[in-house]
Amino acid sequence: MRTPVGAGVHFFYRIKKGLAYKAHENSHIKDWHILGLMKISGKPFNKTSLNMEVIRTKAASRVFHANEVATIALNKVSIQVNKGEFVSVMGPSGCGKTTLLNILGMIDHITSGEYWFMGKQADRLGERQRSFLRKKNIGYVFQGFNLIDALSVFENIELPLIYLGIRPAERKKMVYERLEQLDLRHRARYYPPQLSGGQQQRAAIARAMVASPSLILADEPTGNLDSTHGEEVMRLLGKLNEEGTTIVMVTHSQRDADYAQRVIRLFDGQVVSEDIRTKFLV
Repeated sequence: MRTPVGAGVHFFYRIKKGLAYKAHENSHIKDWHILGLMKISGKPFNKTSLNMEVIRTKAASRVFHANEVATIALNKVSIQVNKGEFVSVMGPSGCGKTTLLNILGMIDHITSGEYWFMGKQADRLGERQRSFLRKKNIGYVFQGFNLIDALSVFENIELPLIYLGIRPAERKKMVYERLEQLDLRHRARYYPPQLSGGQQQRAAIARAMVASPSLILADEPTGNLDSTHGEEVMRLLGKLNEEGTTIVMVTHSQRDADYAQRVIRLFDGQVVSEDIRTKFLV
């Protein structure tokens, strides 16, 4: 695809927050127009997906109080994640990564600032509304898998659908679709202790994805795995992102972070840098 350029007309391209934009070089118009020409980490994005905000925090802070001592876990953090992005959050232990993830997942709440989720100001919602948004739109992947040992792989994956009130026949269909996708159908009636670490994490990802959430939050998803199984899990998350799933992942691993299109680095509860890993074609 070629952009028409008339006599004396020059265009330039700019990367802003990981997106590609076009503007007339001498134009007084300040609006940016999203191009459908870009590829981020080799993945094509369309205009619609780039323009849809999933997450936005504005000067979000989280302060914990204990024995008259205030601990600032997050300090005026402002970030934005759009539909279809894969964002990694990195930083040393105790810098606020997991606190940020818990706030994005509406498990915890901010002390001050704003948190917007899919166009709703989540920090102003009651617990029942937050719970509804969370169940319907967010899937979680944990370092420790968090599978229930007394339930089979099928039953673990089915659990979110039961909470959503989906009928048994439809639940069965949805679970088997995810089992097929993650190459676990032959393990459907196994129990978590009978699986390898990589298989357990794939089952956990299937559970997170079964209701087709808008967002996957992953907290150190390879932390309990050896390098081979860790690479397998990261390839799977990368594939899910290529298929359109929005992912925010906390990790200590630079290798894992390299799967993301953008890396947000935290230190002492503050965003200190954002690295945009971008490839675009014109």
